[in-house]
Amino acid sequence: MRKLIVGTFLSLDGVMQAPGGPDEDTTGGFRFGGWVAPYWDEETEHALEAWLAGPYDLLLGRRTYDIFAGYWPHQPADGPDGGIATAFNRATKYVATHRPQSLDWERSEALGDDIVARVRELKSGDGPDLLVQGSSELVQQLLEHALVDEFHFTVFPVLLGRGKRLFDERALPSALKLVESKVSTTGVLIASYVPDGEVKTGSFV
Repeated sequence: MRKLIVGTFLSLDGVMQAPGGPDEDTTGGFRFGGWVAPYWDEETEHALEAWLAGPYDLLLGRRTYDIFAGYWPHQPADGPDGGIATAFNRATKYVATHRPQSLDWERSEALGDDIVARVRELKSGDGPDLLVQGSSELVQQLLEHALVDEFHFTVFPVLLGRGKRLFDERALPSALKLVESKVSTTGVLIASYVPDGEVKTGSFV
């Protein structure tokens, strides 16, 4: 049984769109691309490198796949991003796409027409954990069907107001349990959560 992990950069108001640069994803007129850069520090860098060291296989939406495929295959193993590049390049990339013939990055394959069924099949098989990075539309499908086993959030102290969000109304109600956390020098919260059963309610009366 393989664990499915969602890792994402988030603003405090839950936006995950275009964290890496101004032109990464301007869908909907989003104008804050690159919002993580002012808060990036050595501690955040080290945490990300440790988290992405692998081994894992990747589950990616098409837009995220194209962004990654335009960058990571071209990074040398002995360069500043060499550890992540090595892990991404050796991973199998399972991609939600209607254009399977254009998956040119080595070790890439389409998830097919029934994404949920294919992900269930992958989870029930042998192999490394399955890691989702970015890919908001794909994540929301996975949340709708309770397929996520762990969340790894890197939360930045900024409010963006609009943009693609990690959670929408399709997410099934669930309690979460914190399993690890740290805060960087710039106020970035790095935290991992796992599902913890049904939502519990109570009263102070």
